[in-house]
Amino acid sequence: MRSGVGHAAAVLALAGLLTATPSQTAVAGDPVVAARRASMKEMAAAAKAIAEMFDGKRAYDPAAFKAAANALSARTGPALIAEFPVGTLGAPSGAKPEIDQARPEFEALASHIGRLAEALAAKAEEAPAAIGDDMRMGTGLPMDGGSLLGKRPNAAAADPARMPAEHLLHLILQDCASCHSKFRQRQQ
Repeated sequence: MRSGVGHAAAVLALAGLLTATPSQTAVAGDPVVAARRASMKEMAAAAKAIAEMFDGKRAYDPAAFKAAANALSARTGPALIAEFPVGTLGAPSGAKPEIDQARPEFEALASHIGRLAEALAAKAEEAPAAIGDDMRMGTGLPMDGGSLLGKRPNAAAADPARMPAEHLLHLILQDCASCHSKFRQRQQ
């Protein structure tokens, strides 16, 4: 089962969330916010590149797949948590101040994204010359629950190392959308 429509929609939604940010001028005055915004854009570009490879909109290239997966892995987990220190939330950032009130939940979600991205990067280390069925989501894999904020109760307990690369990407995108939905505010 190809899930190109799901990937495209998730990447577009993620890109929409990232483009609804304050102007460069407002961000330029706060180096933490500017660095966080650059990191988010890098993650969105990496996720888009991988999604386009799985969707056939971009030629699959094992080296590009590896670079994008490594970019996601490097920017998630502890690195992502570190990008949201106390005192850098709210305007001019799109990060809601509620992150501090829900810090354990935010950190658990960022850590889960990190575990998924690490597993994706590990798979990319041994990426074959072409996308094979073993990299695809296939049938029978749940589409509704990589997120700790999601619907499936034991989603966080699933072993990412046993999941196909395409499924890992889908779960990463779900977690990103869940995090943005809960912890990101739109800026004028």
